[in-house]
Amino acid sequence: MVGLSLGEQNFIKGGIAQDLRTDGRKRLAYRPIFVETGVIPQASGSARVKLGATDVIASVKAELGKPNPSHPDKGKVSIYVDCSPTAEPTFEGRGGEELSTELSSALQRCLLGGKSGAGAGIDLSSLSIVEGKVCWDLYIDGLVVSSDGNVLDALGAAIKAALSNTVIPKVQVAANASSDEQPEVDVSDEEFLQFDTSAVPVIITLTKIGKHYIVDATTEEESQMSSAVSVSINRQGRICGLTKRGGAGLDPSIILDMISVAKHVSEQLINKLDSEIAAAEACEEETEMDS
Repeated sequence: MVGLSLGEQNFIKGGIAQDLRTDGRKRLAYRPIFVETGVIPQASGSARVKLGATDVIASVKAELGKPNPSHPDKGKVSIYVDCSPTAEPTFEGRGGEELSTELSSALQRCLLGGKSGAGAGIDLSSLSIVEGKVCWDLYIDGLVVSSDGNVLDALGAAIKAALSNTVIPKVQVAANASSDEQPEVDVSDEEFLQFDTSAVPVIITLTKIGKHYIVDATTEEESQMSSAVSVSINRQGRICGLTKRGGAGLDPSIILDMISVAKHVSEQLINKLDSEIAAAEACEEETEMDS
């Protein structure tokens, strides 16, 4: 918890009311965003995202698995977040565990849609290999290295970047297997498929402080919030998930306005993130060629 004097609290709130935050940003402006891909060589895909002083890493591991009987034509995705105790003193012990659980479930709600996979930002049917028998399981791990607010959005951006960096081996299925037995599969060492991230959304968290809401809140700003709404929106402008935190209730008309603002902001963030990912991928390819 950030210990702020009454004067500091009033300074933060007063600045936001006048559309001038303590670091000089307007209410709907982001801090500088930095993306680096391929940071974990053993993973199928990985990325590091820095949003101001908030620093997170996401990695994707693809493994062969068996589909759920209730959804035989879909693969499976699980998301787990770990908060490094060195990122913030409150992350030590139970504080870190509780935040890890909260972030993991918020990311699942924002990215994976309903239990059936409907509305998911990640297309689970693209992970199917043999219906009801074999599929890809994606294990997405997030690590909060350093925290200065807006961790959920940074993790969402890192997962999107890590998925765009993910390559999945091509799989050949033996033709002679009967329908009853588990088919034999041959995983290629040389041919890979790029993961399609065109529909993977970004997460925009709008933090309400006083009568106004801001994007990309710092830890100090978050300490003054009454509530926050996180909206995940894809390039087509469709909402993939919605989650709220903070004790104060919100009038439905305010939530609709927040969604509208988030949709407007998401276009800028997606374009910025896509260009940063493309630059990071190009930089990674240059490094590989040099080595």
